[in-house]
Amino acid sequence: MSIHGKNFIGNELSAKGDKTSKLYDINSNEALDGEFFHATTVEVDEALVKANKAFIEYKQTSQLHRAEFLETIASEIMNLGDELILRTMTESNLPRPRIEGERGRTIGQIKMFANLLKDGSWVEASIDEALPERTPLPRNDLRKMLRPLGVVSVFEASNFPLAFACAGGDTASALAAGCPVIVKAHSSHSGTSELIAGAIIKAVEKCNMPNGTFSMVHGSGRTVGQQIVLNEAVQAVGFTGSTYAGMELFKLANSRKQPIPVFAEMGSVNPCLFLPSSLNDTKKLAATYAFSITLGAGQFCTNPGLIIALKDEKLEAFKKDLKDEISKVKPATMLSKGIQEAYEKNKDEAISQDGMTVIAEAFEDNLASEGKPVVASVEASTFISNPKLQEEVFGPYSLLVECNDINELDQVIASLEGQLTATVMGEESEMSSYENQILNLENKCGRILFNGVPTGVEVCASMQHGGPFPAATDARFTSVGTGAIKRFVRPVCFQDCPSFLLPLELQDGNPLGILRIVNDKYTKSSL
Repeated sequence: MSIHGKNFIGNELSAKGDKTSKLYDINSNEALDGEFFHATTVEVDEALVKANKAFIEYKQTSQLHRAEFLETIASEIMNLGDELILRTMTESNLPRPRIEGERGRTIGQIKMFANLLKDGSWVEASIDEALPERTPLPRNDLRKMLRPLGVVSVFEASNFPLAFACAGGDTASALAAGCPVIVKAHSSHSGTSELIAGAIIKAVEKCNMPNGTFSMVHGSGRTVGQQIVLNEAVQAVGFTGSTYAGMELFKLANSRKQPIPVFAEMGSVNPCLFLPSSLNDTKKLAATYAFSITLGAGQFCTNPGLIIALKDEKLEAFKKDLKDEISKVKPATMLSKGIQEAYEKNKDEAISQDGMTVIAEAFEDNLASEGKPVVASVEASTFISNPKLQEEVFGPYSLLVECNDINELDQVIASLEGQLTATVMGEESEMSSYENQILNLENKCGRILFNGVPTGVEVCASMQHGGPFPAATDARFTSVGTGAIKRFVRPVCFQDCPSFLLPLELQDGNPLGILRIVNDKYTKSSL
């Protein structure tokens, strides 16, 4: 299948504009197959009109029908076979095992939402029957459940070309919720996005979903993205990327006559607290963290970018062991030339700050397309006084903050901004002595983990992938796991509603057999 480079305006392909872009191999600089047409304002408007029209019909589809739709999307993605794997490898510079694993994760999370819909209880249906004889005032018949918000705009991430992209968690959860989706393709993996979008459209047609349920457009975030977010048809935004880009979307969304939620997952340095007992085996700890810091060239939102520890002889031994481990790591090709250049710039700015010392770096020099692993160290007092040192350096970089005593340790934790994760390393018997520090770390993150590394995000109901600002724009929600669907729904109460207008989930007979709260009791029974 050749890459056509056109936009998906609902079920139709469109290339009305004269502005195009191409992708190039990061190493050879050779052009990849495909010339991608940036969507015009007319095309974007067409996609928005179709999506808004589709919403009226799509939100009324049954949960079981939407589950079938999601499963068909998963099947169509698998039908792309090796073509998808090879194209994604070429565009992302990621190895086959990583891409195959990410495809599995993408398929898995789509099916996870399908299973959620088959169960159906996630809508939080509740019924309080009328009490006409109640005194001094009677009670009306009240029924409430979660209903879809409307059209959702999804912006693809750069570091997960499948799992956080065209058919990634934002798209899957929005479609599951009953919301049409317009995807703004990432400029670094336009071909991959095209292949996935084609698979979704095939599923739309096979399942007889309304034209406009899904669209995908190419173009600049400053033009195409801005036009989408400012359109009154759009009711929510899903985004994964930099703090700068996420905040620009957030400001746009709040500048509207009707502000809308932006669910943005942004920067995080994912602090790791090393208690003294964690340094009993410095060689093992150094090997574990050197691997996590450099995994995937450090291009994970949960990369351990900050280590906090108390000074002692064991910490000095850890620094030497970490130096040995990092020196062995070969610089790896990064996702794109732009990301590699940003890494070099941000890394150099970080280590040039006063008081910074490079304690570990890869022995082998990096090529122009590669990111060279670097770990620096700094005194706690310097870290606290310089907010620049808290900024994420996206790539194989980490910073060790050395504290003289518990007081400095408390100040470092207090100074931290919101994070996706925080990690505590140490023996369980020692953790009770640091309970206050651990509880304060919990206040700073969405996921706190013990004796592990933050890289690796399980897709399941218990996962929280989000955190206090600036890790995310709303700490109450997650972008991974079944809870992600809650971003794109809102509670609606039906008072004295005629039975034929009630959603199936609220009807007397409970035809879906879901768990509901009826007159303050959980039950699957009918009324």
